[in-house]
Amino acid sequence: MGPTDGLTSLDDALAQLLPQAHIVAGTETLPLRHALGRILATDQSVPADVPPADNSAVDGYAVCIADLTDQPLPVSQRIPAGVAPKSLAPGSAARIFTGASVPEGADAVLMQENVSVDDAGLHTSQQPESGQNIRPRGQDLKAGAVALSAGTRLRPQELGLLASLGIAEVPVRRPVRVAILTTGDELVPPGEPLPPGKIYNTNRFTLDALLQQMHCEVIDLGDVADTREATLSALERAGREADLILSSGGVSVGEEDHVRAAMESLGDVALWRLALKPGKPLAFGHVGDTPMLGLPGNPAAVLVTFLIVAAPFIRRLQGAADLQPAFPQLPADFAVERASPRREFVRARRVLQDGQAWIEAYPNQSSGMLSSACWAEGLAVVPEERTIKRGDPLTFLSFTDLLG
Repeated sequence: MGPTDGLTSLDDALAQLLPQAHIVAGTETLPLRHALGRILATDQSVPADVPPADNSAVDGYAVCIADLTDQPLPVSQRIPAGVAPKSLAPGSAARIFTGASVPEGADAVLMQENVSVDDAGLHTSQQPESGQNIRPRGQDLKAGAVALSAGTRLRPQELGLLASLGIAEVPVRRPVRVAILTTGDELVPPGEPLPPGKIYNTNRFTLDALLQQMHCEVIDLGDVADTREATLSALERAGREADLILSSGGVSVGEEDHVRAAMESLGDVALWRLALKPGKPLAFGHVGDTPMLGLPGNPAAVLVTFLIVAAPFIRRLQGAADLQPAFPQLPADFAVERASPRREFVRARRVLQDGQAWIEAYPNQSSGMLSSACWAEGLAVVPEERTIKRGDPLTFLSFTDLLG
């Protein structure tokens, strides 16, 4: 058998599993201060023009252009921001400040640097254009327009925009409930003594933190013993309580790898083993009607497969519109001399050389080394069947963008 016999390409795998991610039902209404990172459930329309009135873009003087002559213009009023102005008296100017409403009758604002003012009034040689230094009513948003569409992930700027519309609370999709279980009799919780032959459980905490960062509700099923009975019991509970099940370990071909067999017993395994490095032993299927992703057991492989496979699946469950951000291509500051039949995700970071960003790879890409991901700030994508020379462009996926 060849090295890729029985392996599914990443593109084919995503095309198969993403359509099976159905948006979770249920919404909740949250105050803006608690809605950060959540997915907007319905379109939000603009209740009134933003800004609600013409306002000044500078500190200066509001004038009617037709009144500008060689004669000074008396200053008839002072308009700070937040004050409703009177109509501009004919043949006069109004002292105005940035953000203040422009008085009726004025059609330009002169910057204070371009005028002089004495007891006789305002003097200027400038002949402004109509609308100069005026932000027109509705320049940002018009009443009735859609300000934000359903499916938008609410970042600080979206929350600020909603606040500018006078919206204090918004309907968002309920959090996706994700059950996580980690398998392996060798696993010990952090904080306990480490007997010979044991290791601390890394994946449980990596997955929990990744899911929190994606604003999911985590159902932690803990460490599951390497027995068929314990695995079946944990998956049955997860199938009842969760929208998605994530496991780490137990999907390879060893005698103690029970997760794949349990999935087949309780539902199905639709996909197994990807042409992916790291992360070949990955399974997708169902426990009852609940979708499940069985991730590998090696810590770095868990991180990579979560970011590349699980994260877009979760975004679909959340109803997010931004399923795949755009990623830059940058020159590689490393070489790959042997082509691989699997697509490789290299833990890497950006470095600046003579004003140009390059991709630097961590020297050891072992799937068991999570420290490489702490050094890195993202993943460089080495396509299948490709060798790489220094300077070749590669797609760089930052951890921040991958998590949305």
